[in-house]
Amino acid sequence: MLDQALSIDGVRVPRFLYGTAWKEDATQRLTELALQQGFRGIDTANQRRHYREAAVGQGIAASVQTGLVVRDDLFLQTKFTFRRGQDQRLPYDAAAPIPVQVEQSFASSLEHLGVATIDSYLLHGPTGQAGLAPADWAAWRAMEAIHDSGKARMLGVCNVTLEQLEKLCQEARVRPRFVQNRCYAVRGWDRRVRDFCTANGLVYQGFSLLTANREVLARPELARIAKRHGRAVSQIVFRFALDAGMMPLTGTTDVEHMRADVDVFNFHLEREEVERIESLAAP
Repeated sequence: MLDQALSIDGVRVPRFLYGTAWKEDATQRLTELALQQGFRGIDTANQRRHYREAAVGQGIAASVQTGLVVRDDLFLQTKFTFRRGQDQRLPYDAAAPIPVQVEQSFASSLEHLGVATIDSYLLHGPTGQAGLAPADWAAWRAMEAIHDSGKARMLGVCNVTLEQLEKLCQEARVRPRFVQNRCYAVRGWDRRVRDFCTANGLVYQGFSLLTANREVLARPELARIAKRHGRAVSQIVFRFALDAGMMPLTGTTDVEHMRADVDVFNFHLEREEVERIESLAAP
């Protein structure tokens, strides 16, 4: 059976992460609930537009207080988000140079999460849809400095094209360890980026595996595979992601779905089933 965690640079990294976007006032409660169901990897961002990072920290603190977890049990991942991805509630001075913005955002994340180190610090996405601009490099160099300080154990990047990822890996002093993209079946489950990650020792994190693929989830092939295993279609998709080498994220707000998500480690798909799902595209 597939281990529930990887070891990367001496860090224990869960293979399945709980994502905290779009939870608003329920963020603390759902963070605690996810930890109670067995999740040990938490993904957030210092982007008040879509996340309440401070409430994630409150959920973690409450779980530590009750003895459910200790800090070393957890893999905590957060992000620096450029101004264009934020609303008016900024975690940094918008007039400051980009490196200072990164430093301020990171310091704020440490405070929000109540920790001294972040396990994985991600650039929430380049400033443009093609290429890497000077601002992207300024942010990445500032993130490299934070990594050098030991306060961020690993770095990563989100929402990138293959060309942007190749460029980053070619020129970065500290290469990304993680790549987090929205994963569309109709685009081959982001196959080209995943293949690059596999070939270069990077870990691909897939999000919106369910919500971005509603048409595919309704395909009879998935229903047949789910019936064969006695599982829900959502479990088949997450198990496929694991068997295909991804690190999936789930953002469910339902406790039964949380339990079902964690339960995907208790079965596996046959190779031909993985290949069949790999080949699915929206009708």
